[in-house]
Amino acid sequence: MATTKLWHIKGRLRDLIEYVENPAKTVDPSIQDFFNVFSYAQNPDKTDHGEYVTAINCVKEIALEQMILTKKQFCKDDGYIAWHGYQSFKPGELTPEECHAIGVQTAKEMWGDSFQIIVTTHLDREHLHNHFCFNSVGFKDGRKYNYSKAERKRFMEVSDRICLEHDLSVIHNPKKSPSRPVWLDEKAGKPTRYNIYREDFIAAAEGSRTVEQMARFLTRLGYEVDFSGRKWKMKLPQYKYFTHIETLNPKWTPEFVQERMGSRTRYGLVRPVVSASPYLPEELRGTWQPGVKTTHIYRLYIWWQYQLGVLPKGTSYKPTSPFMKEELRKLDQYTREIQYMGANHIETLDDLHADLAQTEAELERLRTIRTKLQNQIRRAVPERKEELRQEKAGITAQITELRKRRKMATNIEERSTHIDTMMTHLYENEMEAKAKTQTRTERSYSR
Repeated sequence: MATTKLWHIKGRLRDLIEYVENPAKTVDPSIQDFFNVFSYAQNPDKTDHGEYVTAINCVKEIALEQMILTKKQFCKDDGYIAWHGYQSFKPGELTPEECHAIGVQTAKEMWGDSFQIIVTTHLDREHLHNHFCFNSVGFKDGRKYNYSKAERKRFMEVSDRICLEHDLSVIHNPKKSPSRPVWLDEKAGKPTRYNIYREDFIAAAEGSRTVEQMARFLTRLGYEVDFSGRKWKMKLPQYKYFTHIETLNPKWTPEFVQERMGSRTRYGLVRPVVSASPYLPEELRGTWQPGVKTTHIYRLYIWWQYQLGVLPKGTSYKPTSPFMKEELRKLDQYTREIQYMGANHIETLDDLHADLAQTEAELERLRTIRTKLQNQIRRAVPERKEELRQEKAGITAQITELRKRRKMATNIEERSTHIDTMMTHLYENEMEAKAKTQTRTERSYSR
């Protein structure tokens, strides 16, 4: 049973050239694995000292250099510099030799007619898996690789067919998997979107006697639901797509749920609870108001911590609204951002924008210095090159830290907008619930 994935490596031709000139240089962590494929000495245990490494349309010892020449030949050095993918197998289903042979066969059929490829088989995990790294530019005609939905489907079909030829199992009903951080949080039971959906759906099913009552329970919490067809589904308004209930648990078919609903309704229907923090200090009241975007982002963050039950310390209050529950996954991020604002005396959006402008100016200054150093390295004698490279590495380290600072400031601004969006959803849901309650009361009086 093989799973496949392919993603692009975005960068510049200069990134490849600099890595070839100095393999020990620090690169973006998101593309370090790509470069590691070409540095077999860094992963001797993973590939059995290079035994499970195959080059297609290039020589593996100089594969990266050949890819650079191809890009220069066709003058295509922008956009995606390469593609990196994997093919992972069920533990214990095949040998390393079979795994590598399948990987090579898959790579040849997928990209072997036009692209330079490196295939490596890693043995360091319980599950054997192949890595594919190939040039974004074809060596025959200079055509750039285009990864479309049709190409993704073809990748899956080719991998499955080859697996069947080797008497291996395949996934018959493939589903899009969550990102690894979300998957790890799901596994740890943290409040991810699906875990919150499960929790609230169980509460709705156990507290209701009919499907209509269950739908009202979830709607009161803020969900959009559709229990009309064979595939029941639900979602929160901030998400674009519905989630099928059977995705949350394969057992939860409409028939299964209807047979078991109402286990907590012996004393009457269970009503959903939507509560707010009872500990909010007087000075923070009014920090958020519907339709009014606050510019005092530091106070907004503190106010949000109270709403999530993080403040005051030691409180037993936890948010009951699904709009807030998932935010508990992001507490570490909120903490880092509050600490950043406190350390840099950022109170308002104007303060944040000033901090961001200062960071951008310093980044531009350091980039200019690094460019000059790179030009000096090209012209320098061999004895001088190493000294200049070390100086350049120090500048690069400073640039990396400033980029983190810039990202932090950008995240803070985006997060303040996100908080406003979440509270707007919650407010609108509460207003709608009050309007429905008032309508029902008026009807009962009219009778």
